[in-house]
Amino acid sequence: MCAAFFFQGNALSDWLLFVLLPAEKREFMIDFTKIPSPCFVLDESLLRQNLKKIADVQQRAGVEIIVALKACAMWSVFPLMSQYAAGATASSVAEARLVYEHFGSLAHTYAPVYTDAEFEQIMQYSSHITFNSVAQFERFAPLAILRGISCGLRINPGYSPVETDLYNPCVPGSRLGIPAEALPVLPRGVEGLHFHTLCECGPEELERTLEAVESLFAHLLPQIQWLNMGGGHLMTRADYDRDRLVEILLRFRERHPHLRLILEPGSAFTWRTGWLVSTVEDIIHNGGVHTAMLNVSFACHMPDCLEMPYKPAILGAHDPAPGEKHWRMGGNSCLAGDFCGDWAFAQDPKPGDRIVFEDMIHYTMVKTTMFNGVTHPSIGLLKEDGSFQLIRQFGYEDYRDRMS
Repeated sequence: MCAAFFFQGNALSDWLLFVLLPAEKREFMIDFTKIPSPCFVLDESLLRQNLKKIADVQQRAGVEIIVALKACAMWSVFPLMSQYAAGATASSVAEARLVYEHFGSLAHTYAPVYTDAEFEQIMQYSSHITFNSVAQFERFAPLAILRGISCGLRINPGYSPVETDLYNPCVPGSRLGIPAEALPVLPRGVEGLHFHTLCECGPEELERTLEAVESLFAHLLPQIQWLNMGGGHLMTRADYDRDRLVEILLRFRERHPHLRLILEPGSAFTWRTGWLVSTVEDIIHNGGVHTAMLNVSFACHMPDCLEMPYKPAILGAHDPAPGEKHWRMGGNSCLAGDFCGDWAFAQDPKPGDRIVFEDMIHYTMVKTTMFNGVTHPSIGLLKEDGSFQLIRQFGYEDYRDRMS
């Protein structure tokens, strides 16, 4: 966890962030005016702190914790992640190949559906493959089993604490996972079961999920070798009770000592490890609404803000108090709803000021689009010595090559 103190000069463009990292016992300054805009920036020191917390849970609980690429596929930090995580999980051919080529291991792969055109490559890059239905298992698993790949089924325990239906895999009629009534016996060759019901949840929600799994699928647990508990375990959040998580996992292991337990969080690995740096390009006052027009887009670069929806934190900004001037942040695509707000600032934003969105590494870069051909944010790495490394810039050719 970092403590942040803000210093403001005559303009928002003079913002500096002073970061104190207790675990590393050092300090450095981040001058966001020196970082290209727009740009996603991952802080290597903050990432390592998260990795150490995850590795500690892994060691104490005797489980395997693997990183889900669906949350962050920034492969330039895979060498660091691979020092702490037990592996990685993929949801497609592209992710599985990225795991193999840059994480240095075979992937634990799950996809809602596989195709004849892609399954050969899926097998090439996977050590474990989980199927979403018995029909898909019967269609593809024989090929995988002949390759020595461990195969499993995704189950649906009917419980999820997720309130937003878009993210809830257990809504009535869900297409994800096999309900208990549809799985009285295991098909021959199934070695594992997989459930995924959580989203940025605490250990209490995992405990309730395990109760549902044991209640509905108890007859199957003695027949399998591994149980994958999916993602959504936000064990690096400041208020997350990791001791309780370890206790829950140890108790489950006592009840099922033959099972290999696997967790595959996504957000936990890169939770609060970086920012999206943007710039105010124009100011719009219309109908009593004050909008700072940015060189980034919520629709293109921060889609979860519109889908979930949620309002991200901005460095130096706060929620408006009654009577305080409200500022909306406007995106640079032509979508009418490409905006988010409201925030308040000590000084009114003006063109040229930096607007720095917090916690923008997980489920951001992996979800960006090039709608409208708007400039795609660069990707950078804040090194542990405080230096900045520009990893990737995007241009016209990237947009052109995605089109026909």
